[in-house]
Amino acid sequence: MAWRWASASVIGTSHILTGDRLQDAHVVSELDNGCIFAVVSDGAGTAKFGAFGAWLICRFLLVRFREWLHRNPKLPANGELSEWISDLRERISVIAKRRGTVPRQFAATLAAIVVSPDETVTLQIGDSAIVGRKGKEWEVLCWPEVGEYASSTFFVTDAPEPRLNIIRHHHEHNAFALFSDGLGDLALSNLEQVAYKPFFDPMMRPIESASGQGRLAELSAKLTTYLAGPLVCGRTDDDKTLILISRG
Repeated sequence: MAWRWASASVIGTSHILTGDRLQDAHVVSELDNGCIFAVVSDGAGTAKFGAFGAWLICRFLLVRFREWLHRNPKLPANGELSEWISDLRERISVIAKRRGTVPRQFAATLAAIVVSPDETVTLQIGDSAIVGRKGKEWEVLCWPEVGEYASSTFFVTDAPEPRLNIIRHHHEHNAFALFSDGLGDLALSNLEQVAYKPFFDPMMRPIESASGQGRLAELSAKLTTYLAGPLVCGRTDDDKTLILISRG
């Protein structure tokens, strides 16, 4: 199974104007046993250390999945994954205490996927999303979850427990995309609650026609330029992260 992907995180124009930093983080990595792992995290704009929280979430889960699949041929069960999130929250609490603050100041969302030869597992907290392509059609694997109030959502640091969704999927998708909420209006049809095929098909085509494997550096650079360009920034002023993954 050959994996190839392109990915990019771009600061939103609203954050540039206010002098804020990029709050999004992401990781993509091939793992043992023919698996691939990807995660997007969006730090809360109201959290002082939201950007660090997003980075920590991505790094923590990558290490856990890498260690697990180095020792185990199968993906972890839901109970194990839930314990990892509890461990992650404890890690954030310890760091917050050292810095003289509270975990809420590290608030960030989470959308992660791990694909093995046998199944696909998604983890989600908050309003980032994951889609997968079955045949020629795109399906939403994780729909963005929003809170009770406008522009609110759920975070890993929520008390007393985070709103964690773990979904296991059959081995039937041949491409995936993960993205933060900054791209939600471009990538999803909110009225019908479906993935917007005219967005994903042209984005995925260069990935699948590429000759290389693993991370496609040139296409990742072009993706960065596109996300920072006027066509996208004219529709959203938020940070934007997009991961495009194909398997041959």
